[in-house]
Amino acid sequence: MNSDSLWVTGPSQSGKTTRLVEQFCNWVFRETSNRQPFYTKNKKQKNSDNIPKRLYLHTAEPGVLLLAANDENRRNLGDRIATATVGRYPVRCKTPLGFIQDEVILFWPLLIQSLKLKAQFPVRLRPETEQELATKLWGSQLDEKSLPRVGENEYRLVRRILDLLQLATYGGIACEKIDSILASATVQQENNTNLEPEFIASLLLNWRDWCLERGFLTYGIMTELYSQYLLPDPIYQQQLTKRYHALLADDVQDYPALSRHLFELLLENGAVGAFSYNPDSVVRLGLGADPSYLEGLSARCHQETLTQPPFSCLADGLTTPMLELITEQTFSLSLSETVQSIQTTSRAQLLRQTAEVIAQAIKQGHIQPNEVAVIAPGLDAIARYTLTEILNKQNIPVQPLNDQRPLISSPIIRGLLTVLAFVYPGLGRLVDRDAVAEMLVVLSRGVSGRGRVAEDTGIQRHGDRSPSSSHIDPVRAGLIADYCFVPHPDKPNLLPVTAFDRWDRLGYTATTAYDEILQWLEKQRTQQETRSIPSPIFLLDRAIQDFLWNGNNLSYDELAALRELLETAQHYWEIDTRLRQIQTSGDVDTQTREDTHRNNLAVSSNGVIAEFIHLLRRGTITANPYPVRPIGPQSNAVTLATIFQYRSSRRFHRWHFWLDAGSPLWAKGGAATLFGAPFFLQDRLGQPWTVEDEQLAEEQRLRRILADLLARVSEKVYLCHSDLAMNGQEQVGPLLPLVHACVSVVSEPAVV
Repeated sequence: MNSDSLWVTGPSQSGKTTRLVEQFCNWVFRETSNRQPFYTKNKKQKNSDNIPKRLYLHTAEPGVLLLAANDENRRNLGDRIATATVGRYPVRCKTPLGFIQDEVILFWPLLIQSLKLKAQFPVRLRPETEQELATKLWGSQLDEKSLPRVGENEYRLVRRILDLLQLATYGGIACEKIDSILASATVQQENNTNLEPEFIASLLLNWRDWCLERGFLTYGIMTELYSQYLLPDPIYQQQLTKRYHALLADDVQDYPALSRHLFELLLENGAVGAFSYNPDSVVRLGLGADPSYLEGLSARCHQETLTQPPFSCLADGLTTPMLELITEQTFSLSLSETVQSIQTTSRAQLLRQTAEVIAQAIKQGHIQPNEVAVIAPGLDAIARYTLTEILNKQNIPVQPLNDQRPLISSPIIRGLLTVLAFVYPGLGRLVDRDAVAEMLVVLSRGVSGRGRVAEDTGIQRHGDRSPSSSHIDPVRAGLIADYCFVPHPDKPNLLPVTAFDRWDRLGYTATTAYDEILQWLEKQRTQQETRSIPSPIFLLDRAIQDFLWNGNNLSYDELAALRELLETAQHYWEIDTRLRQIQTSGDVDTQTREDTHRNNLAVSSNGVIAEFIHLLRRGTITANPYPVRPIGPQSNAVTLATIFQYRSSRRFHRWHFWLDAGSPLWAKGGAATLFGAPFFLQDRLGQPWTVEDEQLAEEQRLRRILADLLARVSEKVYLCHSDLAMNGQEQVGPLLPLVHACVSVVSEPAVV
């Protein structure tokens, strides 16, 4: 046991992160009688007097590695360390996967040497690009052998197979061993994918080798490279132990098993560590985390247990009674007044009643918006829209937690994609009249049609037009699309406004704006024909600069969507360029190779654009706005989140509204549980997953959810229940006994 290392265990909100920050300050600030520098990598040095010694860090090197379970927690931990040390000591703050990714890129030359790879700079594949390329690579094999027997769509099957590689590598398991683990785990039971383990392993091996030949890296491949080749390498181990003298890891219960291998290597080479562990806050158990295996690291550290949270919460008085009501069905018990229910027959009425209770409490001054959280096992678009609209109409802002919507849901993004179809040939089948009308509305936001009227007449004054309004409204845009749009599979076109007999009905402002859009499109089309536009990325950026960014104040969500669009397009064409370079690299003559590459780009660029548009339309790419912390009025907003999102963010509120309390999804893993995740846990590696195991897992998951959520609320919990779900089925979930055992503040009369 390393007496200088610390292992802190405690429930949610018990001060574990604060204890880690204090321990770090003790390392770097504490003065001792021994004035010699404390080099933790020197294993021969002993702390004979058992007094914590000072950790001397060089100001030019980040000698401390900070790890957090997710990106939001990483920023919070880094800010707290910087505040506590007044920014005096450089630290490196990462998530486990982010650290692995950076290490693989940093030591890529070492991997090239050991694996005999082609000397090329690696390119990281996004999940959506990984999905598309793997589907193309496996297309013929899946069509012939699997899809008829599997009974599910190709997209879902490919995603499941790729997830198996990621789960295996998180556990430090080589890709070659996946087939044996799947074979033993699915013995005497039917495989949910209906595919032979050998066939799945062959697909993954083929995919891994194909990516490494082209310098492509996915999350799963990077993790395997780190666990199987980089971490065991003596040269890397020497460099790693020289770089880091101390290690702080917060919420290690959500770390993959591979993290323990890294921690043990650092500790064995003299580094000191501080770890926090919360058995009730296991959020990523089905996504690669291995809490039981990480808990074994506590034997190497001095252990502390925190029990009392620094502020009051409902966990102490409610966790046990709630679990008794759920497990023992003891209906004679009743919950305290801190737990109340909102009961209706239909879910639509439930959403309205919940929003009205929140609004009334805020207007009466009982609570502030930022002290309220609405938590649901799954938030559909109807619930999100209804709650947001009702509360916003009463001037109560709502903050959806980590709300990731598909890019294609933004009108601006759809309008820009339509622009591509008018400039590049061969894309005419991707546009229709409605898309053209929407493009005109979007692009006319930044044209100077009305500005010219103001200059000529002097009528317009500052503030007459909202920066986000359009010169062509939807009605006029529809008329223009009906009479001026000429569909064509190769070259769709827009006619002059005079093609509309009653073009005078459009007005001067809309007509001028439309003429400017036509001139701009014709200019871009001419430049594209002369190869003056290097790639569609430049066209998108030019459209944003000329129409959207031209004097407009874009909203926060619009900026996030535009940034994500450009980043996605740049990544997509970077991958496409790498693939074409490899395809033409076999030519002997250099001039012939360059000519072939140029011709291939010209011939197939339109197909790539079509694939890019189809990728966005499938909704696989989302925009994740930054920064996470809202400012201004939005900082005082009601939080709207799923159970997974709320527990991952480690937030705390005075009031909780548990939406759909009667839903069976409270005990289910849902999207937070990947297929095959239990097969790769270290304590049950390769063991079959039975019905009894699933029931036990649901009971443990429900117990952890209740304990974790109750530790994150201080005053009231509202159980919001409707007899019928959104699909009309009766809701009889595991929390239904709690609804019947508490006082109802809003109850809809039963229909006789």
